[in-house]
Amino acid sequence: MDRVVFKATRFFYASHLLNLPSRFGQHVAKDFAAHVLTKGRPWVETGVGNSMRRWRRMRISAFALGLSALYCCFLFTATRGFSQDAEDPDWVFHPSVVQPFWKGDEILDESVLFIRDPEQEVARGRVLFGVDRILRITNSAGTVIYEEGRDFVIQKGAREIVLPKGSRIASYEARELRAPRQSQKYQLVHRDGGDEILFGDKLEYHGMQTSISYVTQAKDWPDSQPASGKDALPMTRRRLANGSPLNLVLVGDSISTGRNASGWGGGPPFQPPYQELVRLHLERSFSSEVSLSNLSVSGKTSAWGLSKAAEVAARKPDLVMIAFGMNDAAGIQPEKYAKNISGMIETIRETKPQCEFILIATMLGNRDWVHLKHERFPEFRDRLREMTEDPRIALADMTAVWSEMLKRKKDWDLTGNGVNHPNDFGHRVYAQVICELLTP
Repeated sequence: MDRVVFKATRFFYASHLLNLPSRFGQHVAKDFAAHVLTKGRPWVETGVGNSMRRWRRMRISAFALGLSALYCCFLFTATRGFSQDAEDPDWVFHPSVVQPFWKGDEILDESVLFIRDPEQEVARGRVLFGVDRILRITNSAGTVIYEEGRDFVIQKGAREIVLPKGSRIASYEARELRAPRQSQKYQLVHRDGGDEILFGDKLEYHGMQTSISYVTQAKDWPDSQPASGKDALPMTRRRLANGSPLNLVLVGDSISTGRNASGWGGGPPFQPPYQELVRLHLERSFSSEVSLSNLSVSGKTSAWGLSKAAEVAARKPDLVMIAFGMNDAAGIQPEKYAKNISGMIETIRETKPQCEFILIATMLGNRDWVHLKHERFPEFRDRLREMTEDPRIALADMTAVWSEMLKRKKDWDLTGNGVNHPNDFGHRVYAQVICELLTP
């Protein structure tokens, strides 16, 4: 049923995006939604026959009606960004998926987890930028569209969104994001010594979060983050420009296995993880065939990556993405981390001297999780940056981007599992930072 509702609501909302001079587009969408949700019973039986008579009085031709409906579907698909290559047909790729959120005026499907005050009976959440105009607010699955005034309230220019009493948008008390000690698969000790951080194995946090799309009033993102590598990766750029095939290999930890992306978890909207978004973007932006081999394994560190370097080299890659750091931050020293990464590069180049590399400085883990040495993240990133004096090596600085996002939002807004994985929005940000390195 959710799939049916998703298709119907997607069509309904398209009419509002069009802002047509007449209202017939909205009537089309409403009646189409009713037609789908009632499984094809005659429209006059669903109480929407009046809108059919309105159309007749307006003398709208069948051709214009059909053309407008098709245009509605096209426009809404363009604003959502789902993928035709994904296993689920409802996910359709669009370039907006990898459009850097720190550029342009629109933010699409930013994730927020609303926290409810049990005494005031209202909930609040914050977005990255001041809001000029809301485009849409939906549940994370995209199956429910919420209404301003009834479900949420926001002041022009504000970053805080308020959910009034009776809102249909999911909200939680902060205590609901904790679990009794030693009651979970992993012991996620909170720094306050109380209950553990709630762990989400698959799409638990995804289900609690809400997607916000809006037009920003002003962008105040630091100009230096992230910097695109205009002179980096020259051979990869040349291959893409010439339409030559590109053999891409990824090696990393659980983030790079795709964990907690909705496509990985098998739930709507079925968005693929970041590496697949990168592949789709490159294939559609250039005439190259891009193959992707993913050797990532959950729970691994850079030391394991070094042991797999020969296997990576055996794939004869043109471009390798190396993505370690989250698990390393539990204890390894920055010097050892850098030695492992540089050792991987040297080993791979023994077999493929012309290979180029994107070094991904990881997102941050939950700052309340005592298992991680949080000061390690920028230290690891700085060691990776030192390697980029070689133009055949580029840095995808997720550490800087995540640090800035956490100045504006809470970890629970961005997390996929509660501690150290991104959600759908985070996977898109990963892809945006990486693709920016290859932007012409």
